[in-house]
Amino acid sequence: QVQLAESGGGLVQPGGSLRLSCAASGFTLGNYAVGWFRQAPGKQREGVSCISNGDGITYYADVVKGRFTISRDNARNTVYLQMSSLKLEDTAVYYCATAPFESLVRHGIWTQSRYDRWGQGTQVTVSS
Repeated sequence: QVQLAESGGGLVQPGGSLRLSCAASGFTLGNYAVGWFRQAPGKQREGVSCISNGDGITYYADVVKGRFTISRDNARNTVYLQMSSLKLEDTAVYYCATAPFESLVRHGIWTQSRYDRWGQGTQVTVSS
């Protein structure tokens, strides 16, 4: 069965850290770029970070740059999102998704229609 599964979400205080995981089954995650997106209540889903396959080129939205780090472990068929210095506004459901990197280069890293597999999401709540 081909699927993506996010995990690692939870409740954290402002300034805290969480590490999200995106595990793939039924296919080789290392053959694809992987993006992290998030959707807060009442807002559109937005791109957070992306990592290419191959060279592992990384991309970050300005609002998370310097606080979030994306990485991949192809042996574990998993991509991670390390989130630090979390803020109240980071509260959202976080999704991972895969896409052919060439398509993202052509159409834009944050073009969600180019991502063809999505996980079910994991809730991150930043609250004191």
